[in-house]
Amino acid sequence: MSRTRRLFQLMQALRSLPAPVTAGALARETGVDTRTIYRDINCLRELGAVIDGAAGYGYTMIEDPAMPPLGFEPDELEALVLGLREVQEIGDPALAKAAGQAMTKLQARLPEAQAHRLKHAALNVRHFAEIPAPGVDVAALRKACWEERRVRFDYRDKDGQETMREVEPLSIAYFDRSHCLLAHCLLRADFRAFRLDRMADLEVLEASFRPRRVPMLRDYMARLKAGVERWKAGERPGQ
Repeated sequence: MSRTRRLFQLMQALRSLPAPVTAGALARETGVDTRTIYRDINCLRELGAVIDGAAGYGYTMIEDPAMPPLGFEPDELEALVLGLREVQEIGDPALAKAAGQAMTKLQARLPEAQAHRLKHAALNVRHFAEIPAPGVDVAALRKACWEERRVRFDYRDKDGQETMREVEPLSIAYFDRSHCLLAHCLLRADFRAFRLDRMADLEVLEASFRPRRVPMLRDYMARLKAGVERWKAGERPGQ
């Protein structure tokens, strides 16, 4: 591991672990010995980090030079908390963990009063309906969307029929009762939504469809919006 990466991990541990953090705890978190922790603490201090504490007492990150202070309006702060907690509730394990880390980093950047408000926000999120677990690696699927690479997977529809699909992944949509991949399906030559819990054996292919993802997704979302508007128009007469 490079020293730069090790220092980055140490700073993240100082931000996320309850303070004061002992050298032993930091060593376990970063996978090095305590002597290395002492040297790296001194190095971070030389780089401008304000770290309180000493060997035998534990350390506290007071000021992180890599993260200048931010300021938010109260409603903006509540919106950020609500959004991140929603991701922790509905996201796949990797995304939920990332939301928790983002919350920690955000708290480290805020002035003391706002950091306190973030930690003890009045808003919370709870979902009582269980969302089916995805049948594929969602992190790999998100990466394929971003890199605009085709994917192949086995799919079982609502009637239990199984097919193999090759698609151009556009986006992952998080709905109340299931999560879906929005994609252009090569088998159907059209846009389709695939429930993640009905997908299996995901394979990310070398074939690229760059740079068509954004315009394709725009077209798909416009079609979905038009469908919703038609549905609403059809509902009005009966109301």
